[in-house]
Amino acid sequence: MNKIYSLLDEKKVTKLFKEKLLPHYPQIKKIERIAITPYKKLIWETTYHVVFSYDVFWRDEQGAEKRLQIVCSAHSNEPRENVLSTLQYLWRKDLPDEFIKLPRPLFYEKKFRATFYRAVSGHTLLHYIKAGDKEMIADLVFGAARMFAKLHQLPIDADFQFNADNQRIYSVVPGEKFIYEELAARFKNNEAENLVDLYRQCVEQEKISFPPSSERAMIHGDAHPENIIKVGERKIGLIDFTDFCPADFARDLGAFLQQIEYKIVRKVEDLHFAGEMKKVFLDEYLKVSGKELDANLQKRINLYYDWTALRTAVYWFLNHRANEVNGRELLALVRERQKTGRLAQELMINYKS
Repeated sequence: MNKIYSLLDEKKVTKLFKEKLLPHYPQIKKIERIAITPYKKLIWETTYHVVFSYDVFWRDEQGAEKRLQIVCSAHSNEPRENVLSTLQYLWRKDLPDEFIKLPRPLFYEKKFRATFYRAVSGHTLLHYIKAGDKEMIADLVFGAARMFAKLHQLPIDADFQFNADNQRIYSVVPGEKFIYEELAARFKNNEAENLVDLYRQCVEQEKISFPPSSERAMIHGDAHPENIIKVGERKIGLIDFTDFCPADFARDLGAFLQQIEYKIVRKVEDLHFAGEMKKVFLDEYLKVSGKELDANLQKRINLYYDWTALRTAVYWFLNHRANEVNGRELLALVRERQKTGRLAQELMINYKS
């Protein structure tokens, strides 16, 4: 049996938490019970990619029941120790403040290649997009811009071991080879050639617009609405630091702009509102960061926007609930933007209007 199932066994998890978790919370004298919720449960014969949530219940000195939510991120082929070290780094650099909340790092369990951290509680930006709550969407997009601006200004420690594989497009998982082989195996048409051709164009564009000598910033690496959390009246949370690394800050901008537009158009069905939210995000980011939207930055934003669209297309083609229509629509849009530069003009108009 796959060893990861141990982390779905309440007795075994309780034993692990007594040893590894309770030293972080001396006020917890005894764990009463643990409720386990699998957020992501991809488990095969010997491999796995999982995210589990644990509601740890205990009682205070007055006998009142308390709850502590812990999250576990584990991958059989990708050690998640970098997630723990990343969170520790961000806490040392004071990214969390009165407006920004991050998961609190707890411990790493080598046996499962799993990192455990205290959860950030609240609804995601994607939740509010699905609900069509435009006021809350606008509030969170504004907050996300300020949060990414602060993240990108953090100093980079030369001796810190970051995830090297995520620093350039060509090395980000799953990569060109995997994408081509999987698409070619599943589709007997030219989908694989079409997507990989556009993917290669992004790789080449990055080499030109952001050469290896370029100054890097600390980026989240997976900037999309599901990783932005509404925590309180004036507080915003950021989660999922698997892809955190020093790279081109424009990658977070392009990814977030593409995902905001894509999700709002699909869920809210309001293209004008999607454009407004892109303007809000970019406008506030530039204001807080002090950066200028010059031709090179615009080009890089467009590049990462297209790359994110391609990644979304790969998701639609290769997901267990594959949707070829959605995948082809995204490929057509990227191809059109590559030919006409329409996105560059659209973003510039939104920003200057």
